[in-house]
Amino acid sequence: MAIVKRKKPKVPMISTASLPDIVFMLLFFFLTVTTLRQSEELVRVRLPEASEVAKIDRKDLTCYIYVGTPVPSHQTRYGTDSRIQLNDSFREISEIRDFIANERERRSESDRQFMSTTLKVDSDVRMGIITDIKQELRRCSALKLNYSARKGKQH
Repeated sequence: MAIVKRKKPKVPMISTASLPDIVFMLLFFFLTVTTLRQSEELVRVRLPEASEVAKIDRKDLTCYIYVGTPVPSHQTRYGTDSRIQLNDSFREISEIRDFIANERERRSESDRQFMSTTLKVDSDVRMGIITDIKQELRRCSALKLNYSARKGKQH
C-alpha cells in the first residue's frame, strides 16, 4: 500500500493593505474628539465648595483668570504670595484690561455679547485680590462673571 501524503491546506495571508487606512481613521477620530488643555496651570487652585453648582454651556465663550499660590516649581522665582495667571503667564491686575480686550478680539462679533469671565480662585486667597480683579473687570465692562467651585456636601 502506498502512503499518500496530504498537504496541509494553506491559510491565505491576511491583507495589510487597509491597515494604514484604519490607523489614519483612528488618528483623525482622536484628533477631532480630544480636547486639549487651554493653558498650563502655574498656580495651585483648590476650589472652594458650593451648595449650588451649574455647568457652563459654552466654554468657548469663557476666558479664565486663575488666582492662587504658584506651584512649587515656580515658587523660587515668584514666591508664595497669591498670584494672578492669565493664559500661560503671571500677570498684574493692571494687565487684566488688555487680556479681556484680546479675548474679545478673538471672538466673533456676534459672540462677544455672550462672553463671560470665570474666576478659578484658591480657597485660601485673600478677598482683597478678588475685589481688585472685580473692579478691573468692571472698568473694562466685563460684567458677566462666574466663580468656579466644586460641589459640596448637601446639608
